[in-house]
Amino acid sequence: MAKSIRKIGSRKSGRIGSRKHPRKIYKGVIYVQASFNNTIVTVTDLRGRAISWSSAGSCGFKGSRRSTPFAAQTVAGNAIRTVEGMKRADVIIKGPGPGRDAALRAICRSGIRLKFLRDATPLPHNGCRAPKKRRI
Repeated sequence: MAKSIRKIGSRKSGRIGSRKHPRKIYKGVIYVQASFNNTIVTVTDLRGRAISWSSAGSCGFKGSRRSTPFAAQTVAGNAIRTVEGMKRADVIIKGPGPGRDAALRAICRSGIRLKFLRDATPLPHNGCRAPKKRRI
């Protein structure tokens, strides 16, 4: 009979803090996911546990305004504001959306020093056939 493996840390007990009180974290990773429809910014600690996140939809932007650079700038500011005392961060940007540069500029303006910047946009090595181009 096989023994069951005990989980050391469950997701429910991995909560770091509430959204209202700022979290003290000095180093972390900031993930920017910029699609054509939305921009999502997630701030994690070095272990990968999410500290705070924000998206254009949760900031109150609706419809086509979610995909604007201004929305991405607002999203990055909201995600970083709840993290108090962050000095250094790695930034990983994924996606082809219009909010990539605006989110990065907002992160730089917040006073956080960037350790490194990585573009993690998935590129196919000519895998699946792409869908038809949109005709507008």
